[in-house]
Amino acid sequence: MAVIDFFDRGFRIDPDGDYLLCGDQRYTYRQAHEITCRIANGLIAAGCAKEAKAAVWATNDPLAWLCTLAIWRAGLAWVPINYRNASEENGYILAAFDCEVLFFQAAFAEQIAALKAALPKVRHYICIDGEAPGAIAMQPWMAAQATSVPQVTTAMEDVCALMPTGGTTGRPKGVMNTHRSISTMVANWLSVMSYPVNQHSEMQRPVNLAAAPLTHTAGLFSLMAAARGGTLVIIPRPEPALLLDAIERHRITELFLPPTVIYMLLDLPGIEKRDFSSLRYFLYGAAPMSVEKLKRALRTFGPVMIQGFGQSEAPAGVACLEPAEHFRNGGFAPDSTLASCGRPFALTQVSIQNDRNEILPDGEVGEICVRGDILMKGYYKDPERTAETVVNGWLHMGDVGFIDPNGYLHITDRKKDMIISGGFNVFSAEVEGVLNSHLAVQDCAVIGVPDEKWGEAVKAVVELNPGMSATAEELIALCKEKLGSVKAPKTVDFVAKLPRSPVGKVLKRSVREPFWAGKERQIN
Repeated sequence: MAVIDFFDRGFRIDPDGDYLLCGDQRYTYRQAHEITCRIANGLIAAGCAKEAKAAVWATNDPLAWLCTLAIWRAGLAWVPINYRNASEENGYILAAFDCEVLFFQAAFAEQIAALKAALPKVRHYICIDGEAPGAIAMQPWMAAQATSVPQVTTAMEDVCALMPTGGTTGRPKGVMNTHRSISTMVANWLSVMSYPVNQHSEMQRPVNLAAAPLTHTAGLFSLMAAARGGTLVIIPRPEPALLLDAIERHRITELFLPPTVIYMLLDLPGIEKRDFSSLRYFLYGAAPMSVEKLKRALRTFGPVMIQGFGQSEAPAGVACLEPAEHFRNGGFAPDSTLASCGRPFALTQVSIQNDRNEILPDGEVGEICVRGDILMKGYYKDPERTAETVVNGWLHMGDVGFIDPNGYLHITDRKKDMIISGGFNVFSAEVEGVLNSHLAVQDCAVIGVPDEKWGEAVKAVVELNPGMSATAEELIALCKEKLGSVKAPKTVDFVAKLPRSPVGKVLKRSVREPFWAGKERQIN
């Protein structure tokens, strides 16, 4: 399998069925197939070799996504560029990853022009939606290309995506995902996301909503819908009004959102009156979700929540908490189950290992490690970091956790986020889970700060819901009640907004830095 084969399967199912919808834009599978063939043939004619790096710098947009499919059809490696990043970071990614082709929207032409001098390896600039100085206008260029399917020989170990890591701990690394790793991800998800078949042996077609950036999980998640001949509905940004209207109007059956956006939806007045009856799978992931807010989501959206756990190095395919596993005996499953990230996928093997790379028995806490066809090929041009991360075939994820007797995987913290206070290990994620259960708390970050007595003291930095209030004493008392005094924060700071990455993850590194300026703690 090559990644483009998933789209082509949908094309064969129903060539004239809707593939992409965005506002008044509509592309059938046949139209999308022709566009991707034209672009791919153009790239090959321009001398782009197999696995050459091609980036797309755009908002959520149908043509931008078709450019991504065309990159795969030509046998090239896709470099996703998040338009919300600072220009300098995107420039670094394009240069460090040796990009040769850059598709972009005209709205970003000025930013890109300012970076050109630092991008000598970019040979082809292609403006998706108009004209820009020094760039090829895609529409006339594409119209001159052949519509035949290019004959590209693909090996499973060929790199199809060079994905930047989050950059929350320094410069982004380039994760080399292959046709094998992405195909394994798709297979894992297809195994847990079934659709009913009617009396005519016809399967319900998925209708997938891309509200989160297509450059991340939302884009990869759409491949499962395409493989079933489904429709991809794109909205430019995850604004609550746009999102809710799209679900109702298009009868959305599946979507992905990070917890931060789900929290925003849950706090909308009148959310309980909206129609979510079409939903079958509401995927959440990319960050931990509060158990209490997950229960609110289950009450609001129905028995459709499905959690996914992974990272760029094992893309979106390590473990899954399926919809039915959120319930037990007619009610919610125990909090311990809801707080887990589910069981490992069928095509992914998970172990818990200590610092000597020894596999620990169930129940013991250690680093979460993964192996299987889901794994990346390595970090681009960084064999040393690759060797540190993949040991004896096991990817060391940097997450600390355990597997319970029922096979559920639990994440207790990131290794770098664990706080050592007075000789005791405090897992910040555990404390955050308690704080997030408070109705007034929108989100929080728990960190260790320098303390002469304890070495590190537990501090909570809290963002409250609009119009709601809580005191530091109240939150500390809640944590003492649930976790005991050792794990409870010693202090609480309130902020208007926590710093977040472009995909919504809280940047703990940015939260910590003011407290550790000039101190010796190493933040990896």
